Amino acid sequence: MTDRRNFLKNSLLGATASVLAWGGKLSAAAPESRAPVASGAARVISTWDFGVAANQAAWTILGAGGHALDAVEAGARVPEADLKNHSVGRAGYPDRDGHVTLDASIMDHNYNCGAVAAIEHIAHPISVARRVMERTPHVLLVGEGALQFALEQGFKKEELLTPESDKAWHEWLKTAKYNPSINSEVHDYGKGGTTGMPGGANNHDTIGMLAIDAQGRMAGACTTSGMAWKMRGRVGDSPIIGAGLYVDGEIGGATSTGVGEEVIRNAGSFLVVELMRQGRSPQEACKEAVMRIVKRRLEASKTIQVGFLAMNRAGEVGAYAIQHGFSYAVCDAKKQDGLIPSLSLYTTSYS
Repeated sequence: MTDRRNFLKNSLLGATASVLAWGGKLSAAAPESRAPVASGAARVISTWDFGVAANQAAWTILGAGGHALDAVEAGARVPEADLKNHSVGRAGYPDRDGHVTLDASIMDHNYNCGAVAAIEHIAHPISVARRVMERTPHVLLVGEGALQFALEQGFKKEELLTPESDKAWHEWLKTAKYNPSINSEVHDYGKGGTTGMPGGANNHDTIGMLAIDAQGRMAGACTTSGMAWKMRGRVGDSPIIGAGLYVDGEIGGATSTGVGEEVIRNAGSFLVVELMRQGRSPQEACKEAVMRIVKRRLEASKTIQVGFLAMNRAGEVGAYAIQHGFSYAVCDAKKQDGLIPSLSLYTTSYS
């Protein structure tokens, strides 16, 4: 592996402000997911319901004593290959010009990281991101350069626009209306929202994964096809280290989901990890990061979703979102199919 420079290990960030209520109904308090993992145990967590299958793939590696980095890569490849998943990987919905572009990032406990953004024709961007990490002196490759690198590394060039996605795109073109839908990176056609989509699609968005192996090594992965019908060239938070994903082997890791622009503005995943460094539990850190977004973007927060998922090096897990509906999957030696609803600021969506 090419030697990589380390990120700065310490950054002082102020605590977030108190909750700002704007009149919406707030969710009731609920107990945190604070049970620590026993010494030497392994655990993997990921966003959304498709994280269950992803976790199971990761667990085949973790359960056999394998490396957390291998586990998150294997797990992320599952939704990337799922033809029913229109927000991650090869079946992702295209941009407004009909191009399927993918973003992904990966990071280990030693601050090694790699990412690709706006890459086309490659079904598994998470694996290309790992090659960027291990075989280049860079962190992020984009667009045509990322594709060129992938082909040089032996990845197969493929047509990613599936017939179903192509049909959905042509249907969207009839109105070309771009209205984000909470808990989905799919957008309304102007009527019926996601429920009126070809094939009855009901999509979520980015998958973010965090794992700790039996040796205590942590790693994370994040992969997405981004916002459906986005402007060509748009890149969200998923491939941005510190926004969509951040792992610090001394503290823990965090990943995000939802509207990437809001996460980027706040360096969201890095913020969550730094709050854990200051002593917050994973859930407390996720909540504070959400509230920072709400404080700065109060009006926008009424109609968007952002959620954070975190795990510290002890295996404690926490999550928090602006809107209700975000869920995450947890997998360890005791349970391989657990899906947990996240706590949220609002119990009702206002889109």
